[in-house]
Amino acid sequence: MRIGFIGLGIMGLPMAGHLVKAGHEVTGFDLSETSVAELVAAGGTGAGSVAAAVKDAAIVITMLPADPQVEAVFPDIAAHAPADALYIDFSTITPRTAQQLAARWPRTLDAPVSGGERGAIDAVLSIMVGGAESDFAAAISVFEAVGRTYELVGGPGAGQYVKAANQLVVGGTYALVAEAIVLMEAAGVDAAKGLDVLAGGLAASRILELKRASMLARDFRPGFRVDLHHKDMGIILDAARGAEVAIPLGALVAQLIGAARAQGHGSLDHSALLKVAENLSGRGAA
Repeated sequence: MRIGFIGLGIMGLPMAGHLVKAGHEVTGFDLSETSVAELVAAGGTGAGSVAAAVKDAAIVITMLPADPQVEAVFPDIAAHAPADALYIDFSTITPRTAQQLAARWPRTLDAPVSGGERGAIDAVLSIMVGGAESDFAAAISVFEAVGRTYELVGGPGAGQYVKAANQLVVGGTYALVAEAIVLMEAAGVDAAKGLDVLAGGLAASRILELKRASMLARDFRPGFRVDLHHKDMGIILDAARGAEVAIPLGALVAQLIGAARAQGHGSLDHSALLKVAENLSGRGAA
């Protein structure tokens, strides 16, 4: 299929590359000319504007940082994409914005992803999808190319509610793993062996599997930045307010991630919550 792909960042570029490998004709646009050139080198086609990327597309995809960026490009998509094109938004945005977009375009799927940069590179993302069953069926070949798990979880906006729940659990898990590391190190325990044990028991998680070594090494090179998780926590709190539910632990996690950002760690990986945990116990770097 002909696919117009808007947003070739840390996640979007490898995803677009997988779509090319799957045999789709992918035309991509990004504000970074380097990213566009990388897509071309991978076999895709570069575009100089949103309009040029989507003009002949059967499927239009956006993978952008937040609501403002999605809202900024949508008018060009609506003005230049074929009227029967399927619009898939892989971005993480508020459920309210996803529902508004669905009201403005007849075939829309909100399809936020989980798995981070590694998941995008390895094409093993988890994809939570909101929209119509017929549109979900039409997008299966796209989901197969970039993900391992993909489910239709409800109507418009439902994917974003599930992504909010995902980020709630991810943020809380990072915070607890960080506190566990601080506790073990302060007690003189071999934290590496301790985390190995935790990863083999009921406390096991994908975060412990993938991140325990880098956290112990204080290697916070970004796969998913604190700044973006801070944005997501705002979405989570807004979604909870809209659903009229209380998430007291989620509110605390939001404060911890806000603290990480306030301490100057916004550009680091969200595993840098370890820095906040250390600081709270007076064990951070001087």
